[in-house]
Amino acid sequence: MALYITPLFAGLLTLLYIYLSIRVIAVRKSERVGLGDGGHSGLQRRMRAHGNFAEYAPLALVLMLILELTGTAHWLLWALGLALLAGRALHAYSVSQEPEPLKFRVAGMGLTFTVLAVAALTLLLQSAGSIVNA
Repeated sequence: MALYITPLFAGLLTLLYIYLSIRVIAVRKSERVGLGDGGHSGLQRRMRAHGNFAEYAPLALVLMLILELTGTAHWLLWALGLALLAGRALHAYSVSQEPEPLKFRVAGMGLTFTVLAVAALTLLLQSAGSIVNA
């Protein structure tokens, strides 16, 4: 079985993660802040956008990979990957802004939670079906 959907989104999300990292580094350098946020609200926002991404994206990718390995329909994997990419980008954009456009943050988290929930429920249903048919 050739895997190609999850690796594609893993690559795209990694590029977004690198971008978010570079944004943190740039403010750290310009403000001369080695650790913490130095009381700089812009740095704090960028750090949280970066951190939140790191908190949610890996779990979603692991779930997607398991789904792909179990032969889940490609259309569902594409939908999950696109929703995850859009959700993480919207959330990062929103959290990074002052003032924060809350609608984008809510949309980003909504998409991310939907990906996590759909992936988890699909895996549970697949597992239940396998147990019943065993």
